[in-house]
Amino acid sequence: MKSTRADRLPEAWEKILGTLGGPSSAREAGAAPGLEGAAIFDTQGEVLRTFARVEEEAREFERNLFCEFRDGAVIAIQVGNHPAWPALLLACLRNGLVALPLERGMAERERDEALRICCAAAIVELENERVVLRLLSHAAIDWGPGPPSLLKLTSGTTAAPRAIRFRSEQLLADCEQICDTMGITGHDLNFGVIPLSHSYGFSNLLTPLLVRGVPMVLSRDRMPRAVLNDLARTNATVFPGMPVFYQAFSEMEDVPEFPKLRLCISAGAPLSLEVAKKFQRKFNQPIHSFYGSSECGGICYDRDAPLLEQGFVGQPMCGVSVDSLEPDAPATRILVRSGAAGDGYFPQPDEEKLGQGRFVPDDLLSPGAEGFRIVGRISDLINVAGKKVNPAEVEAELLRFAGVRAAVVFGRESSLRNQEVAACVVAGERVQESDLLEHCRARLSGWQVPKRIFFVPEIPVNERGKVNRRELAGKFVS
Repeated sequence: MKSTRADRLPEAWEKILGTLGGPSSAREAGAAPGLEGAAIFDTQGEVLRTFARVEEEAREFERNLFCEFRDGAVIAIQVGNHPAWPALLLACLRNGLVALPLERGMAERERDEALRICCAAAIVELENERVVLRLLSHAAIDWGPGPPSLLKLTSGTTAAPRAIRFRSEQLLADCEQICDTMGITGHDLNFGVIPLSHSYGFSNLLTPLLVRGVPMVLSRDRMPRAVLNDLARTNATVFPGMPVFYQAFSEMEDVPEFPKLRLCISAGAPLSLEVAKKFQRKFNQPIHSFYGSSECGGICYDRDAPLLEQGFVGQPMCGVSVDSLEPDAPATRILVRSGAAGDGYFPQPDEEKLGQGRFVPDDLLSPGAEGFRIVGRISDLINVAGKKVNPAEVEAELLRFAGVRAAVVFGRESSLRNQEVAACVVAGERVQESDLLEHCRARLSGWQVPKRIFFVPEIPVNERGKVNRRELAGKFVS
C-alpha cells in the first residue's frame, strides 16, 4: 500500500525529472532519446531506459508488484545488473518498503540465511529476464517509529551475515559526497560492470542516476577483454572499477583507445602500485583510489593520483571527517564521522562501532601530510606464537621481487604456533618459491616469513573484487 511517509530519495528523483521536462513532456516530444533523455544504455549503445521510462516502470511496480505489503516490509532484490533496478528501488521507497539488495551470484544457502535474518517478506528475482516477485513466510519486523529505507548486507569480520540500516537521507549524503568529491555530473556517462547490489555500485552508479541524473551503461559481462572493449565502444567517461580489472587491462595487448574516458576509480580491494603505474603507462590514465565501507559509504579519495605509495587513498571525502584513534601510532584505526553513516547493524546493534553518524572500521591506516595510507586490517592480523603479523607488510615485500605481479598473505592453523604465515602469488615462470623465501628472510623478521608460498594463475576474488583470506586458508591447508 502507498506509504504516507515522505522519502527524500524519490523526492530528489522527481526534481531530476523536473529538470528534464518530466515524463509526460518527454513522451510528447516524440524525439529519439539522446544522451539528455537516456538513463541506461547497454554495451552496444542501445537505450534500455529513458528517464521517463524509469518513472513509468516505477509507477507500474508500485501498483502491481508492491501494493499489498505493509509499511516497513523488507523486499529483497536479486536481479543482477538489470535495468529495472532504479524503478524497483523507487517503487519500494514510495510504498514505504525496505529494500534489501542481494548479489546475483550468492550461494543459495547464503541467500536463504540472509533472507531469514532480515525477515524478508518477498524477493524480486528474474525469470527469463522478466522481473517476478516470490512471497516468503518470514515474520514481519516492528521497526518502531523510524523504519529504514535500505538494508545493506555485510558479513563484517565474521562468517555470519548481518545488515546495516540506512535512511534515504544517508543514501543521499553518500551520493552527494561522492559526486562532489569526484566531480561527477549529469554530463558524464558511468560504466556499470560492478554489481549494483554492492555498496560501491549502489553509491557510484544507482544513486547518482536517481539523484544527479548521471546516465550509465549496464554490463553483465565481467570478462576483462569484453569490459575493455565495451568501455571504449560506449564512450563512457567514468569507470568505477576494481583492481582485478585494472590488472587484467594492464597486461593486455592490442588495446583500444578511450577518447572520452576521463576518470578511472578503483575500490573494493587494495590497488597494487605496480598495476597502477603500468596501467597509466599503457592508457595514459591515472587510477584514483577510493576507500569506503558498506557502513558509511565513501571515506577517502585519492584526488591527484600521485602513485607514490602502496595503499595510498588520499584525503577524506567532502563532508567526511577522519580522526586517528591513536594519533601517535604509525598505524591506527580511525573514527569516521559522516552524514552517510548508517544508523546501526541489524538484528544486533554494535553502538561502539556504528551509530549516531560515526563508524570505526577494522582497517589500519597510516596518516601523512598528503593523506591516509591503508596498511592492513585488524581482522587480518596473523597470530604467530603471540606475535602479530600484518599481511600487508609481507605482501608489499613479495611485490618488490621482480616478476611477482600479485600477492595475498594469510594465516593457516598451526599446532605449534597457533598460526603460520602462507602466501599465494601470481608470478612469472622463472620465479621460484625458494627465491621468494630467501628474499623475505633477508628483509623481514623471522615470524613474518611465509612457511609456504603457493603459485596461482590469478588471485581469487568475489563479485565485489575482494579476497577472502579465510577461504584461502581453508583451500591451502597443507
